[in-house]
Amino acid sequence: MYKYGKVLIKKYFEEQSFVDSDIDSFNNFIDKELNKIIEENRDIVPTIIPHNVDDFKIRLDKIWVEKPKMIEADGSSRDIYPIEARLRKITYSAPCWITVSAHINGVQRESFDTQIGNLPIMLKSKWCHLNKLSREELIERGEDPDEPGGYFIINGTEKVLITIEDLASNKFLVEKDNTGTVAFAGKLFSEYGSFKIPHTLEKLKDGIFYLTFTRVKRIPVVIALKALGMLKDEEITKFISSEKQYDEVLINLVEFVSIKTEEEALDYMAKKIGITQSKEVRTERMKEILDKYLLPHLGTRQEDRIFKAYNLCKFVRKYIEVSRGNLDTDDKDHYKNKRLKLSGDLLADLLRLNLKVLIGDLLYNFQRIVKRGKFPSIKVIIRDKLLTQRIYSSMATGSWVGGRKGISQRIQRLNYLETLSHLQRVVSPLSASQENFQARELHATHLGRLCPIETPEGTNIGLRKNLALLCSISPESNEDEVLKLLKSQGLKIVK
Repeated sequence: MYKYGKVLIKKYFEEQSFVDSDIDSFNNFIDKELNKIIEENRDIVPTIIPHNVDDFKIRLDKIWVEKPKMIEADGSSRDIYPIEARLRKITYSAPCWITVSAHINGVQRESFDTQIGNLPIMLKSKWCHLNKLSREELIERGEDPDEPGGYFIINGTEKVLITIEDLASNKFLVEKDNTGTVAFAGKLFSEYGSFKIPHTLEKLKDGIFYLTFTRVKRIPVVIALKALGMLKDEEITKFISSEKQYDEVLINLVEFVSIKTEEEALDYMAKKIGITQSKEVRTERMKEILDKYLLPHLGTRQEDRIFKAYNLCKFVRKYIEVSRGNLDTDDKDHYKNKRLKLSGDLLADLLRLNLKVLIGDLLYNFQRIVKRGKFPSIKVIIRDKLLTQRIYSSMATGSWVGGRKGISQRIQRLNYLETLSHLQRVVSPLSASQENFQARELHATHLGRLCPIETPEGTNIGLRKNLALLCSISPESNEDEVLKLLKSQGLKIVK
């Protein structure tokens, strides 16, 4: 048995690398995420436009990345390999290009390709010159053939992006609440693009279910359902459960029986959160808040409202079942309720934020020139250095989106094992100064995923972990493809 195990493990490492998941994540970031980020910010509409123009917008069409290049002092451009970047203390990065067009009164006027910055490239990824080179070719290029890759070179320093462990977003978890006001609290983080919005569902002593999200504090769930278009009491009870009637739900329906239309429900919510304008403006603003900030992962259009209502009904049912003791509370430390953010996800967060900064700068430059009575060409107003500098700065200092520190670290090279260990590190975002005993403990679901032994002594114990040797991380699947597959196997959608 030992002999076969040895052969299997040897074969596994001949074909797989320790950092394959990270490299796949980076490849996915450049292949798919870049275009998604551009999609989110496709149309840029300035508020100040020339007086002889009715409608003006700048459109970002497509984005692509080349292989790493170096522009010398004389302006010549050539390919650069990692060894040169290390020795010359420069960044191993590739030019990132974007197609931009200007539309005046709905007609496209100018369209051109421009460089919006340089993107650091992960070693051994699809965009790296070392990808798919043989051992002999790697030695020829000055590289160690046993080097796994999976890190970046910033100003000549080798930097690794640490994998972050976070609670799964878009998943409704019900747990015991120890604060004392309510017995149970249902929590969900709805993630959509750059939004990550916490939602809380709770039942207070008056027997009413309340929903909290962003600045909308403790709104009765029945009111939210009616505002989303689920007006009939019969419909609400049916979607919460078609098998049995819950008394808890009836109490809520009786309490708000006087609210009959969407407008009334929206107005009730608007007054509750302190919007004081006229009724029409109030309801419009409330609709906007519901579309944008209530469960945005389900969609942000008007037609998505009914799906949000269906999901709220499901949450209420789960909350009731848990509070009655028919279902167990959710375990935050179970690994099915966790997600790992790899290099690709972290870079996507960074680029999403900095592209918004670049767009803000572009708008400011455009409007400043328009105020002087000129009509600028877009070529003039895009500062490619801005994006590059901000990305380099984050990767050099380790300060990331959302105030996180220490995401990018200098790779440890004391010995080969320590380097591999550093490339496989997983860090929890919890504070090291607080006790958090349960988060630090070894959980049964870590088996085969995280190393049960390797963690530091002292304040970081159990918060800084390492992936198991044979651990590979599965990427996020496309929901539509999964549903298609399930339907082909005979799954029926329950209306």
